[in-house]
Amino acid sequence: YANPSTLFIMADEVVIERLRLKIPNAHIFKLPPKPSAGGWRGGEWRDKIWQGTLKVVERNDNTAVLFVDAQEEKNIFAVCPINHQLDDRANNGGNGVDRCIDSSRYFVLRIQNAQGRHMFIGLAFNERNDAFDFNTALEDSRREKVAEKKAAAAPLGNNRVNSVDYKMKEGEKIKVSIGIGSSGGGNGGSSGGGGGAAAKRRLEKARSSNTGSGGFLKPSSKDTPSRLA
Repeated sequence: YANPSTLFIMADEVVIERLRLKIPNAHIFKLPPKPSAGGWRGGEWRDKIWQGTLKVVERNDNTAVLFVDAQEEKNIFAVCPINHQLDDRANNGGNGVDRCIDSSRYFVLRIQNAQGRHMFIGLAFNERNDAFDFNTALEDSRREKVAEKKAAAAPLGNNRVNSVDYKMKEGEKIKVSIGIGSSGGGNGGSSGGGGGAAAKRRLEKARSSNTGSGGFLKPSSKDTPSRLA
């Protein structure tokens, strides 16, 4: 099913492509008839038709899953357009990707060609981490689209910031009170002198209590005899 959708084959080469996810080892299966009851079961798939690289990309407002050749990524095997459900209260069901009921590593994708024709294929990953990253990339894309939709619908008035004019009015004055005491210096000097004399007395007392050798303090009289020795 090598004819890719026109959604992602554009003549304009300037278009910006955002790569959300790239998994180098993806497997595509031809689906057997769908069971009459329940959902798809990946364990029943036997007919593998392709193996290569999976990419989740965005171009402008469009999101898609691309299956490209591992050696030449410009060779596109198939395209699955993603139709996001942009209601933030809903999940992303019906977006073109369905999960299998027997394993988290298996998915069913709706691919589409340039003429608008579509078919369903089976997708399998080797690792559960790859399947988890695949789910996360699609959900992150949907949430961003929902946020963009809300931002576009929000009234412009909600984005305005109330401005406050802090300029002084004409004739307005500011009164600043600065206290200067004439006696403050004298009192400060007196207390400063008293503090200096007290410190000097404490220093002399400490010196007088020192031993004569080495300048160490004398041991306390409460010390044990072993410590005094």
